[in-house]
Amino acid sequence: MRASDIIGKKRDGLALSDKEIRFFIKGYSSGDIPDYQASAWAMAVLLNGMSAEETANLTMAMAESGEMLDLSGVVDIALDKHSTGGVGDKTTLVVEPVVAACGLRVGKMSGRGLGFSGGTLDKMESIPGYRTDLSKDEFLTQLSELGLVLTGQTGALAPADGKLYSLRDVTGTVPSMPLIASSIMSKKIAAGAQRMVLDVKIGVGAFMETLDAGRELAEIMVSIAKLADRRAVALLSDMNQPLGQAVGNALEVKEAIETLQGDGPADFREHALVVASHLVLLGEAAGDLDDARQLAEATLDDGSALERFKALTAAQGGDVSYIESPNKFKLAPVIRPVNAEQSAYLAQINARVVGETSVELGAGRAKKSDEIDHAVGIIVHPNVGDKLEKGEPIFTIHANSEEKWAEAELNLKKALTWSEQAVDPLPLFYDVVK
Repeated sequence: MRASDIIGKKRDGLALSDKEIRFFIKGYSSGDIPDYQASAWAMAVLLNGMSAEETANLTMAMAESGEMLDLSGVVDIALDKHSTGGVGDKTTLVVEPVVAACGLRVGKMSGRGLGFSGGTLDKMESIPGYRTDLSKDEFLTQLSELGLVLTGQTGALAPADGKLYSLRDVTGTVPSMPLIASSIMSKKIAAGAQRMVLDVKIGVGAFMETLDAGRELAEIMVSIAKLADRRAVALLSDMNQPLGQAVGNALEVKEAIETLQGDGPADFREHALVVASHLVLLGEAAGDLDDARQLAEATLDDGSALERFKALTAAQGGDVSYIESPNKFKLAPVIRPVNAEQSAYLAQINARVVGETSVELGAGRAKKSDEIDHAVGIIVHPNVGDKLEKGEPIFTIHANSEEKWAEAELNLKKALTWSEQAVDPLPLFYDVVK
């Protein structure tokens, strides 16, 4: 078997066998197949696509390129959730404790932010002392004893995906649906997930900008799960405006705490409850989605989800006093609002512009080596469809200098579109793919 023959076969639009895919992925992981051949193969996949079976085989080949985490000795059903990335998406910080408070065990490995999309690990590291580098043994022990883990992914899981992703990033092959889907699902499967909720973001603040593209990705990932003997539910959710109000690491943690206390922005609370309800149902802690929703809501109302979040924080070395007293989080030195210059309806709050502005403030990374300033960020006060009066606050910018604040103000004004006529609010979700 030769790499050039496999490239040629996919170039001609033919389906690759499981053996051919495994040969190629194994050869690329080991260095026997060079970057230039892998680039040609990735471009052929981009141009000609892959069948559902090919994509599932590619997913398993990448998952099995490294360590496979087996959670069967720790949990009856290994649950996970994944978001394709968005602005203000701190959902994991609420969903995990809610699901755990419903009596299920949840062990999640999350990532860091890159570009305009924030990272869960960066948010949690706003809490002094919180560890995101648990070893495999620490992960399994905590999942067994506490039933709740939120840490970073080790390099031993799906190393072929990391190598291939870096290549795709510089060869113009990132937009390939089979490669995107297999990248996401290989990491989930390698981390031991048996049942999962996939939150597929759609809109200007997401990587999938159209509903059709988001649905295609969702259907491919759900298909991969079935072919790999797993179960997945994909939620198609809106990301044309930021989720909730807070954008920025410590600000988002504080908003998650408010939500766990039974408060928080209505749209974010609802989004988290919908995701949690599907996970509770997949975990068989409820007989139907309505019962799952009631269970999830109860954990916010009775404080049990908040207690689980405190226990998670303590278990991973975090200072729980910051959860009990969120005013302890360090504030940025420059905090001022941006007010409406007219009375009108908000027709758009461009999530991508808000996300990119938060990165420029220092809340995210333009490249992997960039340092994070956990204190800076943006509070977005209204939602699309709201009527604002002149002088009302639209944003509150948390900046580390006057210069950064002024730059952010100019950028954020470009995120807004106004209307003299009433505007419908944006939906939270568009559809469910099973």
